[in-house]
Amino acid sequence: MAEELRVDKWLWAVRIYKTRTMAGDACRAGKVKMEGLAIKPSRILKTGDVLMVSQGPLTRTLRVKALIHNRVSAKLVPDSLEDLTPAEEYERIKFMHELNAEHRDRGTGRPTKKERRLIDRLKEPDEL
Repeated sequence: MAEELRVDKWLWAVRIYKTRTMAGDACRAGKVKMEGLAIKPSRILKTGDVLMVSQGPLTRTLRVKALIHNRVSAKLVPDSLEDLTPAEEYERIKFMHELNAEHRDRGTGRPTKKERRLIDRLKEPDEL
């Protein structure tokens, strides 16, 4: 019989989710898919299966390379999974972060009323 493992345990072991409970909740919420269909946390994984995991705006595509039963260090994760996520997906997330993020240096405090108005003006689309 081939080696088998529950999907929630594997997602936790390869550090996709911080806890096994979070991995199970993500499966129940439909954020983990296999072949386009949402799967339950108890779904049995086999080597070679491809999962699509939605983590906020990012959808990662992962191939199971090895089934591991215990959580491993971050350095050993590439031995257990292959990341098939297109580079464009990561670039899109980076672009969204740069576009929407307002950066203030640590310790500068909240913006003054004048600075806030300037920020609001920059954020508004040009009105002609």
